[in-house]
Amino acid sequence: MMNPQRRQTTEEWDFDAVIGKLFDDLIITDERGRILTVNGDFEKMYGQPSHQLVGKTVAELEKQRVFYPSVTLRVLETGEKQTAVQQTKNGRRMLVTGLPVFDKNGQLRWVICLSRDITEPVRLREHLAVLEKEVNRLQAELEVLRHDRMTNEPIVAASKAMQQVLETARKAAKVDVNILLLGESGVGKTALARWIHQRSARAEGPLIEVNCGAIPEALLESELFGYEAGAFTGAQRKGKPGFAELADGGTLFFDEIAELSPASQVKVLKLIQEKRFYRVGGTETRTSNFRLIAATNQDLEQLVKEGRFRQDLYYRLNVVPIVIPPLRERKEDIVLLIRSLMEALCRKYGVHKTVDPQVVDWLTQLSWKGNVRELENLLERLVVTTESTVIRMDDMPEPYRQTGTLPAFRWEKGRTLQVILNEVEREVLLSVAKKGRTTAQIASLLGVSQPTVVRKLKKHGIRLHG
Repeated sequence: MMNPQRRQTTEEWDFDAVIGKLFDDLIITDERGRILTVNGDFEKMYGQPSHQLVGKTVAELEKQRVFYPSVTLRVLETGEKQTAVQQTKNGRRMLVTGLPVFDKNGQLRWVICLSRDITEPVRLREHLAVLEKEVNRLQAELEVLRHDRMTNEPIVAASKAMQQVLETARKAAKVDVNILLLGESGVGKTALARWIHQRSARAEGPLIEVNCGAIPEALLESELFGYEAGAFTGAQRKGKPGFAELADGGTLFFDEIAELSPASQVKVLKLIQEKRFYRVGGTETRTSNFRLIAATNQDLEQLVKEGRFRQDLYYRLNVVPIVIPPLRERKEDIVLLIRSLMEALCRKYGVHKTVDPQVVDWLTQLSWKGNVRELENLLERLVVTTESTVIRMDDMPEPYRQTGTLPAFRWEKGRTLQVILNEVEREVLLSVAKKGRTTAQIASLLGVSQPTVVRKLKKHGIRLHG
């Protein structure tokens, strides 16, 4: 009686059909690399019909770039199993495994190569890598925007000094030259760096800002150059691109560059010179085509003399120096700055407020040691804390009510006698208002009528408390 589960004989197996199910193609060669048999859609994979390959050597086909590299040749050279990714003439990517076959005397007689088309997975992986790089770049730019409260404010240049600054910046923006922005803290170096980037040929590329004073020295290299997966404890599983890599095709802005340590200065110098680097824990050389802008509020030339800043790095940075004057030297800009900042702040907080002209006139007289940043901070405080829609003198914080270094009655060009008298009158009223709680008391102290006091308090925007 026949066994229903009879074992198939070897003759009943279609060897080529079985292999064809497991792999996209099969090549068997002799010990000289000459093809004996093939199986698979070679026309699609290699651009030649199967029957045209039989009899040819793999060395010949590799030379013609039908496929490259030849795994069979590697097996013949080593006598061992080999696996490699192969590029074909049709632009396909094949994962090829070559297996040596020996006779009973131990002599290599045949090589069997089994291939699998991995073109689409490889393309998908490469596409995902590009997308990941783009996402990282966008995240870095979004981080910059998140910390920037007023990215859209224009550069105010009513003064001749600032007009000259912008003219120099406009010329420098057109070419890929290194720019060094100099000036006191708060004068607007970061805003000018963005202004230059937006007017350069790299405006469509990223602007990556690096605050050298905010990054610990131990982390600077990984933040600047990035790191590979597993480079150190706590590293992201897939690694991370650094600022230099993210700035490719755009602008790399080093703020507070004088804060770099001597060791970090060497690394930055090498990056600027070669625009090549290695990720931390990596062996692959990476390049980045960026435009460099640096900024500092310190005297780099003096730091070089003191041996605290590298001279060669200083000369690399100082190709086109642009000095931004302090706010006290460009008082013509203050009125426009107040208007511009107030518009931005009102949009930010969803309110509508204005500044009393007397307050504007007073603010133009202050020394502004913190420059534009100090002015911005003061206005933001006033917009948030004042209840009235008009910001008046009695809304000002105490330090800003004092006369400061420039007395209100001092004459200078552009200030008429009436303006000076109004300022003196206002200061007198403010001073006496601290001693008298009512308009009647103030009138008594000043020797005028109560209606006069009421009128003048209203004129100067002074409100009584208590």
